[in-house]
Amino acid sequence: MFKELYNYRQLLKSNVSKEIRGKYKGSFLGVLWSFVNPLLMTLVYAIVFPFILKSTQPHYVTFIVIAILPWTWFTSVISQGTNTIVVNGGIIKKVYFPREILPISIVTSGLINFLISCLIIAIFLIFSGIGFSWYVIFLPLIVLTQYILQLGLVFITSSIDVYIRDAEYIINFIVSMVFYGTPILYSSDLFPAKISWLLNLNPLTTIIESYRNIFYYQTMPNMTALGIVFAVSCLILWIGYKIFKKLEKGFAEEL
Repeated sequence: MFKELYNYRQLLKSNVSKEIRGKYKGSFLGVLWSFVNPLLMTLVYAIVFPFILKSTQPHYVTFIVIAILPWTWFTSVISQGTNTIVVNGGIIKKVYFPREILPISIVTSGLINFLISCLIIAIFLIFSGIGFSWYVIFLPLIVLTQYILQLGLVFITSSIDVYIRDAEYIINFIVSMVFYGTPILYSSDLFPAKISWLLNLNPLTTIIESYRNIFYYQTMPNMTALGIVFAVSCLILWIGYKIFKKLEKGFAEEL
């Protein structure tokens, strides 16, 4: 796989660039939507929870922003990645290239958008008075873990969508449900120990909490939990790639 990706590295590079440009092509704000979308989501939750639901979390807007941005990366990648093979069906039927370039391009372009939008986190940390700590050195590890997890999931969902066209609608529904099972609008500490383990079955719980640890709480992330999620993510990537290569043989015929 790595040899083929290296041989087609220019195609991978141009495809990532196309995904970034194409996402906002024709829009007035262009790439600024990477900032506007999460900010608008944060604005809604910042109004609902502190004022209507009486949340007492200090610096609640910053608290949400730190979680909303990685969640936005996750949802956009799953949404676009699931139908990437179907959308590019015309090219797949005409030209040979490593098909895994398509899912990788989606996840990588999402990574670039996420890193750009991290400027929002920096702004909120500065203006809220929280500031930065040396624990931000763990950011690459957290980002890498999320990247590997998402790539594994997209390998699975994109290949299944070719054979089951309803898959993208089912997956989008599942992602919507996972939102409420992920500590984005709330802290996982709200749950008693008896049921908190259920929340931790969701790998995104550890990932989101790790972002909050290094930015909001300014403490070291739970390295044991993060290490487990990293290992699970690698396993999902391996399984996802195996499924993708197995189903890849029938892509052109199904499309």
